[in-house]
Amino acid sequence: MNSNSGKPEGGGTVPRIAPVPAGVRRPRWSVMIPTFNCAKYLRETLESVLAQDPGPEQMQIEVVDDCSDKDDPEEIVKKIGRGRVLFHRKPVNEGAVHNFNTCIERCCGYLVHILHGDDFVERGFYTEFGAAFEASPDCAAIFCRAFDIDENRDLLGLSDFCRSLKEGSNDARELLMRNRISSPAAVVRRCFYERYGGFDTSLVHTPDWDVWVRAIVNSRARMLNRPLASYLTSETNDTSRLRRSAGHFRDLLRFSKKQDAEGLTGFDRTAFNGNLVQFSFAEARHFQKLGDDEAARANYKFFRECSTLRQRGYIYLNLFLRKMRPSFLG
Repeated sequence: MNSNSGKPEGGGTVPRIAPVPAGVRRPRWSVMIPTFNCAKYLRETLESVLAQDPGPEQMQIEVVDDCSDKDDPEEIVKKIGRGRVLFHRKPVNEGAVHNFNTCIERCCGYLVHILHGDDFVERGFYTEFGAAFEASPDCAAIFCRAFDIDENRDLLGLSDFCRSLKEGSNDARELLMRNRISSPAAVVRRCFYERYGGFDTSLVHTPDWDVWVRAIVNSRARMLNRPLASYLTSETNDTSRLRRSAGHFRDLLRFSKKQDAEGLTGFDRTAFNGNLVQFSFAEARHFQKLGDDEAARANYKFFRECSTLRQRGYIYLNLFLRKMRPSFLG
């Protein structure tokens, strides 16, 4: 399975990543932790990494702060890191995606783990991933499953397993309709970023998904059927904010357009966008039940903009037959 993007990428909205300069000492790992106003979670994030620290010769650990203005992540780094963890504060806030790219630019390890400042790794993460990369030298990326947790660290669910990636392959079909890989559950070789570019800055909600697909179709990837990371779902994080405004659906449209334009084998843009229509209406109803009328209207607006008369008629008919009429319909 291939796309037409096998040539080196970079430029435009996919930034080029320069190789590590000659003479720079290179550890095996770079654990890069992007932060922005999430210092209250950073302690646990750092502790989860430091508990598995093989030492500075083997692992770079660095927090890259996107100019936080509501907390002080540097103080947490000093207290918990005790000189072991590097800290870099950007002079201006550029947004999450640009900060991910800054993480890649600053890292010097061969294996890059971008661990958001409110997520954490489970015991054995780096040992098991390291062994998996040794066993799969042709894979540019390796993934695992992840626990979905809330702010109280209560379990909400478990991310899916992509069976097509069990042994390592170029088959991205299980990721074409939905992103099944959580951001803390992915490690990518730096040489992949150097050849195919970093995170696409035209995307807001889906840049990691875009990287996973690029890694799979261009360089092969593998997935471990074990949960070795935890992904935090919070009402204040970017994903929740985008859900309320339907911004994640608009970004999914951009993602869909990009995959279609690149000729990704097996990608059905019509089916993908049809799913967005159904999901946006379901989201509108979800927020209405929560009493969040503003979010309900925002998602219904997206539904109206992107659905055909036939699609709307089908959904409205089902509601009529079930004697339901959400308030956002007027």
